[in-house]
Amino acid sequence: DGVVVSEKVKSNNLDVKIPESDLETEGKGTEEEPTRESDSNILDVSLDYPRDKHISIQRYLSDLEKLADLREDKKKPCPLCPEEKFKACYSHKLRRHLQNLHWKVSVEFKGYRMCICHLPCLPVKPNLAGDQTVSKMGAHYHCIICSATITRRTDMIGHINRHVNKGETESRFITVRAPPTEVVKESATDVQVLPNHSTPQKTDSYFNPKMKLNRQLIFCALAVLAEERKPIECLDAFGATGIMGLQWAKHLRNSVKVTINDCNEKSVTIIKENCLLNKMKVKLNIKEEGNDETVGDGEENTGTIEVTKMDANVIMHLRSFDFIHLDPFGTCVNYLDSAFRNVRNLGIVSLTSTDISSLYAKAQHVALRHYGCNIVRTEYYKELAARIVIAAVTRAAARCNKGIEVLLAVALEHFVLVVVRVLRGPSTADDSAKKIRYLLHCQWCEERIFQKEGNMVEENPYQQLPCDCHGSMPGRTAVLLGPLWSGALFNTGFLRRMLLEAVQYGLDEAQPLLKTLICEAECTTSKHFSTHGPGDENKQEECGVYIKTSNTSAEPYLVHGKRKGEDVVRSVAKRARAEHSAEHPAFYYNVHRHSLRGMNMPKLNKFLTYLSEAGYRVSRTHFDPMGVRTNAPLAQFKTVLLKYSTPTYTVGQADGPVHLPGDAHVGEEAPAAADTKAEDAEFPEDEKCGVAAAVSTHSSPPHCAAD
Repeated sequence: DGVVVSEKVKSNNLDVKIPESDLETEGKGTEEEPTRESDSNILDVSLDYPRDKHISIQRYLSDLEKLADLREDKKKPCPLCPEEKFKACYSHKLRRHLQNLHWKVSVEFKGYRMCICHLPCLPVKPNLAGDQTVSKMGAHYHCIICSATITRRTDMIGHINRHVNKGETESRFITVRAPPTEVVKESATDVQVLPNHSTPQKTDSYFNPKMKLNRQLIFCALAVLAEERKPIECLDAFGATGIMGLQWAKHLRNSVKVTINDCNEKSVTIIKENCLLNKMKVKLNIKEEGNDETVGDGEENTGTIEVTKMDANVIMHLRSFDFIHLDPFGTCVNYLDSAFRNVRNLGIVSLTSTDISSLYAKAQHVALRHYGCNIVRTEYYKELAARIVIAAVTRAAARCNKGIEVLLAVALEHFVLVVVRVLRGPSTADDSAKKIRYLLHCQWCEERIFQKEGNMVEENPYQQLPCDCHGSMPGRTAVLLGPLWSGALFNTGFLRRMLLEAVQYGLDEAQPLLKTLICEAECTTSKHFSTHGPGDENKQEECGVYIKTSNTSAEPYLVHGKRKGEDVVRSVAKRARAEHSAEHPAFYYNVHRHSLRGMNMPKLNKFLTYLSEAGYRVSRTHFDPMGVRTNAPLAQFKTVLLKYSTPTYTVGQADGPVHLPGDAHVGEEAPAAADTKAEDAEFPEDEKCGVAAAVSTHSSPPHCAAD
C-alpha cells in the first residue's frame, strides 16, 4: 500500500551521502526494492500505480503521514527532506512539519497533491569553493504527468496547464484512458481531433473549421490539374490532422498519389488513425525509422495514402511532385526555395499564409524582415498582401531558374491563398522577375501607380502619379511601396475550370467566390457572367499550354517547351493573346472612402453601370465588399460618383442627379438615393459569400505627411 517504514527512510538518507550503499540495498529483499527506487528518485514508467509514483505525490495527507510511520513513539526523519535540513523529531512535531511545509504548498491535479520535495533530486551544483559534496538542496516539485522537476510553484501550475492545453492528461504513473477525441466531418471526410484543436500553438492536431473555403479552393485547383495528366503526385507538406490529403484521395481516387507529411510524431499518429477511420490504406515511410510498410484495409478503388514524418524542406528536396501545398503556421517564406527546387514542369504550387498581421500592414517591420517589402496601411491592403506574397514566390522560383503564372490569388479575413503554375526555363524566370516593381502611393488621395520599367532615375517621380497632390499640398505626399508583383492575379480559363469542378463535386461554399473571381478577372459585372468565356468555349490557353475542357476532344495537351511543334504553339498562343481581352486593372477603390460628406451614394451595382457607360472597365472585387476594380483614374471615379449622388437633406424628392453651381446641363436620369443597407440588399446572396463579407471594418485613414 505504499507504506514506508522508518528504517527504510533512514537508509535512504544514508544513500544520499554514500552512493555505494545502493549496491547493498539491492540484496535486502524484494520488499525493499520499491521503496529504494522511489526514495532514490528512480522514476519507473510502469503502469503499476500507486507503488511506482514519486513519494511526494499523494492523494491524502494521511498517506503522506504514513510514509513517516507516526504510530511509533520514536524520533522519525521527514521522508521528503534530507537530514541536514530537517533532523529527526517526535511524531507531533513531524506531523506539523508535513502539514505546514509540504502539504499546504502542494499543487493539486485530479485529486492528487504534488507536494514540495527537498530531496537531492536535482543535479548537484558545486559551491564557490568547487566542493561537490557539500551543496544546497533546493525545493522542487515532481510533475505527475511527465516526471519533470520544477522549482517554483507558479511554474509548476503553468507546466500542468500546458499539459492540459495539449490534451496530455495521461500520467506515466496512472493508468487512465486516452484523452477524449472529437470526430469532425467535412466534405464526406471524417477526422479525429483533440478538444483543443483550434489552438495551433498548443495542440498536435490543429484543425480550423474556418479554413473550409480554403481547402475547397485548393481541392478545385488539384482537380483541374488531375484532368491534365494522370496520375499526379501531390504533397500536403503540413498535414496536421490530414484532412486535406484525405479529401484529395477520397474524391479523386486513382487520379492522384497523395503524400501527407508532418514533422510531429503525434500528428503522424493522428493522420494514420484518420486514414483508417476513412477506410483507406496507409503506406508508412518514416525516414527516422527507416521502414516502409502498408497497413489497413481500404475499400475498392481507393488509393493508398503515404504518410511521412520529416521536415517539409527535407521531403521537398528529396522528392519531386506535381502539386505541392504549403500551409505552415505563419509565413511560408522559409519553404519556398525547397518547394520550387524539385517541382515538375507545369506543376502547381499553392501556399496559404496566415501571418496577416504583417501582410495587412499591422506589423510593418515583420513584413520588411520576412518579405523585404516596405508597406503602409492603405484602402487596398488585402490586394497589396497578395502581391507581396506573389513577389516572394516569384523570387524563389527565379532562383531555381523557373518562372510562374499566377492562377489564383485570394485574400480573406484570416488567410492569403496563392496558386501558381511553374514554368521551367531561365527565359520564363526572367519574364516573371520583370513583373516585380515598386508602387507609388499618394498619401493624400490614395492614388497609386506602378513605377515604369527601366533602371534610369527620374528627376521628378511624382509626375508618374495621375493626381496633382504634390503641387497643391506641402511636403512629400507619396511613398514608395514594394517591391510587389505587378502582373495579373487571376487566370480566367483556370478559374472557369475550377468552377466546373466545384459544381461537379458539390462544393457549395466555393462556387460563389469562384464566380466573383471570374468576374473580377474579366473585369465585368455579374450581369455579364457566363460559364463559358468569349471565343472558343472548348479551349483554354494558359501560359502557352492548350488544355482540353469537358467538351474538347481527347487530344493530348501541348506543352510549351522544346518540342517538335514549338513554333506552331507560339504562333497560335500569340494570336490567342491578341484576341483575348486585356488584363484586369490593378487594385481597386472603396466607394465609402471617396464619397462626399452630406451626399447619398447611388447603389453600388448601379454605380458600376454608370462607370461602364462612361467607357471604363469595372467589376466588384472579393478583396473588399464595397470595392470597385476599374481602370478609371481616381479623378474620373470621383466625378461619376459625385454626379449620381444626391444631397442628404432632399428626402422624398424626385430622383435625379445632383445639380452643382455652374451645372446647367444634366440630361441623364440618376438613381434614387440609397444608404448602405440598401446597397447590401442589392448585392445578391451568392456574391456576398464570394466577396469577403466577413470584413466589418475599413482600413484606417492614410498617414499623411502633413499630419
